[in-house]
Amino acid sequence: MLSAETLVVPFAAVGIEAIADVGGKNASLGEMIRELGDQGVRVPGGFATTAAAYRHLLRSNGLIGPLQELLGALDANDLAALQHAGKAARHLLLEAALPADLTDAILEAYRQLAAPDGTLPAVAVRSSATAEDLPDASFAGQQETFLHIEGEEALLAACRRCYASLFTDRAISYRQLNGFDHLEVALSIGVQRMVRSDRACAGVMFSIDTETGFRDAVLLTAAYGLGENVVQGAVNPDEVLIFKPTLEQGFAPILSKRLGSKAIRMVVGPAQRGDGAPVHNEPVPQAERERFALSDDDCLILARWACRIERHYSARRGTPTPMDIEWAKDGLTGELFILQARPETVQSRQQQAVLRSWHLAPHQADLLVSGRAIGASVSSGVARVIRHPSEIERFESGDLLITERTDPDWEPILKRASGVVTDQGGRTCHAAIIAREMGITAIVGTGEATRRIHDGDAITISCCEGDVGRVYRGTLPFSVTEQAIGDLPATRTRILMNVGNPEEAFNLAAIPCDGVGLARLEFIIANHIKVHPMALLQPERVADAGQRQEIHRLTAGHPSPAEYYVDLLAQGMARIAAAFYPRPVILRFSDFKSNEYARLLGGGAFEPSEENPMIGWRGASRYYAAAFREAFALECQAFRRVRDHMGLTNVIPMVPFCRTPEEGDRVLAEMARSGLVRGENGLEVYVMCELPSNVVGAEAFAERFDGFSIGSNDLTQLTLGLDRDSALVADLFDERHPTVKAMIRLAIQTAHRCGRKIGICGQAPSDYPDFARFLVEEGIDSISLNPDALIATRLEVARIEASLG
Repeated sequence: MLSAETLVVPFAAVGIEAIADVGGKNASLGEMIRELGDQGVRVPGGFATTAAAYRHLLRSNGLIGPLQELLGALDANDLAALQHAGKAARHLLLEAALPADLTDAILEAYRQLAAPDGTLPAVAVRSSATAEDLPDASFAGQQETFLHIEGEEALLAACRRCYASLFTDRAISYRQLNGFDHLEVALSIGVQRMVRSDRACAGVMFSIDTETGFRDAVLLTAAYGLGENVVQGAVNPDEVLIFKPTLEQGFAPILSKRLGSKAIRMVVGPAQRGDGAPVHNEPVPQAERERFALSDDDCLILARWACRIERHYSARRGTPTPMDIEWAKDGLTGELFILQARPETVQSRQQQAVLRSWHLAPHQADLLVSGRAIGASVSSGVARVIRHPSEIERFESGDLLITERTDPDWEPILKRASGVVTDQGGRTCHAAIIAREMGITAIVGTGEATRRIHDGDAITISCCEGDVGRVYRGTLPFSVTEQAIGDLPATRTRILMNVGNPEEAFNLAAIPCDGVGLARLEFIIANHIKVHPMALLQPERVADAGQRQEIHRLTAGHPSPAEYYVDLLAQGMARIAAAFYPRPVILRFSDFKSNEYARLLGGGAFEPSEENPMIGWRGASRYYAAAFREAFALECQAFRRVRDHMGLTNVIPMVPFCRTPEEGDRVLAEMARSGLVRGENGLEVYVMCELPSNVVGAEAFAERFDGFSIGSNDLTQLTLGLDRDSALVADLFDERHPTVKAMIRLAIQTAHRCGRKIGICGQAPSDYPDFARFLVEEGIDSISLNPDALIATRLEVARIEASLG
């Protein structure tokens, strides 16, 4: 007989020092209850059986010898042998009698959870292996969980099934692959009060961006019902990205929100099929699918908890420890809870000595499906549409797995795959997590891959084009480049980056640089918003019925069409600003020409036909014009949201194509009218130096603006009087022409005399080392480059500076 205290312990009595006794999952629950409760982190109470209890079960039933005989010489790569051994081992555990002292201890601890009237609560019964969730080996998902278990007999039955689940085929395979002795790993059972998220929502969050390893973000996923569907990838959940540094300063920095389809939810109660299961899935009404499952306020609360949990575990372990956390909201009480927390085991281990980038060659291939990109790689090969992991014999090494969703039973197939595409799931589902661990290309949540892709098709899976992963017909050529990003020399000249796509910002931020010298709002407007801003403010002027319908579809779910514009623009701006925070990020106001604006949805109704849009109604002249000032106000609102609401005060707005100082006054007045006042809350405003008038009148511009950025393309064409888009005079276009260099020299000298910073954005310094030397010799403050040229140019600038002394 063993004492009850040896066999069962309350969560509140253990912490992470007790992993050997109660496993990582249960030790972590106790750690949070004990150490983080006072910080507001709410964890459901409960108890755990111990490793000693498991070993007591084996000894009292004489199972150690039979298990050793079954598993000692097993080759887990022999699928038939694995299945036979697993089935036999599970049978031994399911038929084993729970020792009387263990039964009594479990039931006594369960009764301690009863309500004052003696009603026993529903509980979740979870398995926790003694090596589980360690930083060096995660057993997460290898054993079973049983939800909404009510009553003593049901609890004991669930415990027996938990013990047997230590010998699922996937758990046996995983232990052998990772070098764990099967009989050295014990199983603890966690019995936790049930959170009624079937009446609300649940999900997973990471205190790190799972795709890029960017450590200053919380990625939160949410879907209706119990959280198992999110974990298993059975639904496409909502995704919310939150910036940690300014969140902890008291701001509300929701960088992006993506609505998931959330087609089903897992709820409590037997389904109509009558199999007696305590939970089942049901469809979610369409109106609920079109709403976010969790409010912004709840998202921010959970993100703050994620920061506290990460900070605590990092302090305990003495090293930064990003966390993988399951959460739930109780629909009966409205309370939020943390159900599990374990160290993240993929991105936190990545070493960034080399930056690897994939690039698809230009192509015209058919797009088959798209979904959420996992990572940034590309794979091509033969598609295998597999419905069940038992079809593994059809799957050859290097094939691409196409399936509805995966769970741990699929891992033998995934080990052979070069990529995976699923119908269901989000960035925190099983397929996504395993793909990251194994380093294979993955696209999840396509909705229709198993219908649109045929078995045996040659396809290419691309995740190198941003957040959206795409599957193309055929085997497309692609390249992989590697860039060393080790120790780089410091330079007096700041080396900045040009950034276009916000979805690439977290990846690009890994390249050592001093900030962002140019981020164009046009990319966000054209690729994410897609609609002319005036068409959102005055939709009645859009005559084309098809365009009106598409605009309505895009803006659905937002409080107003104008809010759609502000929201998406702010999200794009904020993602770039957060990626490089607290380094400066110069965001240029929109600089479409009239012909480019006309190509946006609804744009034809608002744009003139100009003979030469390049020098027509563009840049600053739009911002105060009666026909566009309301649209410019939306851009200003987005800036204010990023700075004031999200706390990203590292963003610096920049005015393009400002012809005269007086025009600058009018733009600054429009900005002030929208609440963007130069000098308030540290707001600096820059101006592009791309016209001869900007150079000649630099002193007057310096009175109105805090810095200059030389736009070498426009300055060259307007200094030399040529159209850079005309092939007839293309050979005359040269930033290195003495006249252009004289203009740049004068701009630098005047800016410095006026105490203003001045930089240049363009490829000329990377294309022409002599031009880079000229800029450094003239004392330019910064050079902003495309990412692929940044490291080489930094090294060249360092050499130039060293040669100049």
